[in-house]
Amino acid sequence: MAIDEHLADRVRRSLARHQGITEKKMFGGLAFLLHGNMCCGVMGQDLMVRVGPAAYEDALARPHARIMDFTRKPLKGYLYIGPKGIATAAALREWLARTTDFVGTLPLKQPGSVPALNRPRTS
Repeated sequence: MAIDEHLADRVRRSLARHQGITEKKMFGGLAFLLHGNMCCGVMGQDLMVRVGPAAYEDALARPHARIMDFTRKPLKGYLYIGPKGIATAAALREWLARTTDFVGTLPLKQPGSVPALNRPRTS
């Protein structure tokens, strides 16, 4: 799936003030990580945001937000925001603030750490 490069550039510019942002190609799109934790991303023309379980239902009720279910199972705490929901700079900033506020509460990941499910076996 090709990503919307214009949207990716808008996200980059909006996140530029944050320390610890990195980019990584993931899930057929482009993910932005904050101190090693997935924060948001661009999947086609959609913005993917991580708002966390506590804010999930409220965020899902917002216009143009929908369940992130690319694995055919909803990922609680993650949403897709359609192009109309991020059409203005203010709307994009609001969604990015939601995701960076949540992800900023998570423990920092150590550089090069591998999640337990993907860690090679040692025996």
